[in-house]
Amino acid sequence: MTRPLSRRRLLAGLGVAVTAPLLSACDRLGQSPGFRKFLGTGEWLSYRVHRWIGSSAMATEYPESALSPVFRTNGNTTASSAEYQRHAAESFANWRLVIDGLVDAPQSFSLAELRAMPSRTQITRHDCVEGWSAIGQWTGVPLGALLARAQLKPDARFVVFHCADDFSGTPYYESIDLVDAFHPQTILAYGMNGKDLPMGNGAPLRLRVERQLGYKHAKFVMRVEAVESLAPIGQGSGGFWEDRAGYDWYAGI
Repeated sequence: MTRPLSRRRLLAGLGVAVTAPLLSACDRLGQSPGFRKFLGTGEWLSYRVHRWIGSSAMATEYPESALSPVFRTNGNTTASSAEYQRHAAESFANWRLVIDGLVDAPQSFSLAELRAMPSRTQITRHDCVEGWSAIGQWTGVPLGALLARAQLKPDARFVVFHCADDFSGTPYYESIDLVDAFHPQTILAYGMNGKDLPMGNGAPLRLRVERQLGYKHAKFVMRVEAVESLAPIGQGSGGFWEDRAGYDWYAGI
């Protein structure tokens, strides 16, 4: 009883109505032998401990005085596709975010529509797997509110972020489970440090999933897809660096 109630409180804080099947699906995922094999023993143990005792825990938020004077633009600093460059030249006036996959009501939002929605601003620390960290302020739309509009199907287990940037021709992609997707600090950010999100940091929209390492915070997000399994995504490990460099899929901190 304790875990489902905790998750209901978590999601209620977002103002999002959540069904019992969605909550029980998160529990089934963590207990699934197939998912345990997918993660590996140590990663699965970390995942389960976080889900049992900290699924609603909040990442530390800081005052404005703690903002880092420089926030590195790690990874790609732009997307080279002709489509993205056209959107950038138009200040993203005709760009749209797509939410589809295992949903009953696929969605498409312009940047202006996202900015008009209830937003969240948070000052958090970004921890990179390479060993550096920085504190930045992020403003955006709670991902859970967008998924609620799309009406997830009962068999949805993960959300996949498809991005405009690429490495050697392979578009970047990442994924998280529904617990992280509906966490109140998980937002799609269009603002940084009180200004529009810079291109080097992922404009027009980037993921902030504050309780995970930096490579999970996908930049240049174009599409959010709800899926039942990560097996068909890329090489099946759930993200670009997970597939290419053996990074853990669950990078919880």
